[in-house]
Amino acid sequence: MHLADFLAGSVGGAFGVAVGYPLDTVKVRLQTQTGYSGFWQCVRKTCRNEGLQGFYRGMSMPISTVSISSSLVFGTYRNILQFLHQLQHRSAGEPHHKAHIFLAGFTGGVTQVLVMAPADIVKVRLQCQTEPVQHISQESSSKYRGPVQCLLRIARDEGLLGLYKGSAALALRDGPSFATYFLTYNTICEILTTENQRPGWPVVLLAGGVSGMCGWAVGTPMDVIKSRLQVDGVSGRRYRGFLHCITHSVRTEGSGVLFRGLTVNCIRAFPVNMSVFAMYEAVVRLLR
Repeated sequence: MHLADFLAGSVGGAFGVAVGYPLDTVKVRLQTQTGYSGFWQCVRKTCRNEGLQGFYRGMSMPISTVSISSSLVFGTYRNILQFLHQLQHRSAGEPHHKAHIFLAGFTGGVTQVLVMAPADIVKVRLQCQTEPVQHISQESSSKYRGPVQCLLRIARDEGLLGLYKGSAALALRDGPSFATYFLTYNTICEILTTENQRPGWPVVLLAGGVSGMCGWAVGTPMDVIKSRLQVDGVSGRRYRGFLHCITHSVRTEGSGVLFRGLTVNCIRAFPVNMSVFAMYEAVVRLLR
């Protein structure tokens, strides 16, 4: 078993969250709220009404949980890939089959949903809460004062399954997204690296950034649905379930709604995933 990949994925994931969280907040608000005309208006309004801390709502929980989920993604990916490689009796020096990379990435993405879903719903609900925390009263029935209180309140009001609201969309986002992510990264590294050599750092940074953008291009439609399901019920229920959320959103807002936040996702994805893969490769090379 490749244990180094679990640790490297954990470090890379936590670093990536810290880099990309402000733009993630903007993306979630654009996807779930109608009070913004576009990216820059959302940024200005958030900054004016909440200050810079408004961009970092709910970040403490993702930092800790993403390190775990990212560890699962990278560790599962590497070990499944190695298993499939050995299953076909390929030698260690042979390049991995593209279908194996895709399948291993898909498996890694789906595996981490059990850990990721509760933290993600807390993150999204806190990001969508635009009232400054210091103005939220103790008795308020519809506001969250922090990640732990939000987690406990969802569990109390909606049951433990409430923490997994939108998890089907999350799995359908992360499976194909991570499959595309790892396939793109490996393909770029293979093209730009001399045979039997490790990719250089410029290649790692470029491949990481591009793979992140490609992953989000695939994952954004399900990301929109996931976020809408996660905030549904906070101030009235709109959707009866996963399929109804898709059909209702498309019928009332057009098919373009499924790509709302795509530009922000791609802008955020490049520096975030440059950082993720740089940290991942650095830790792996240090430990092996």
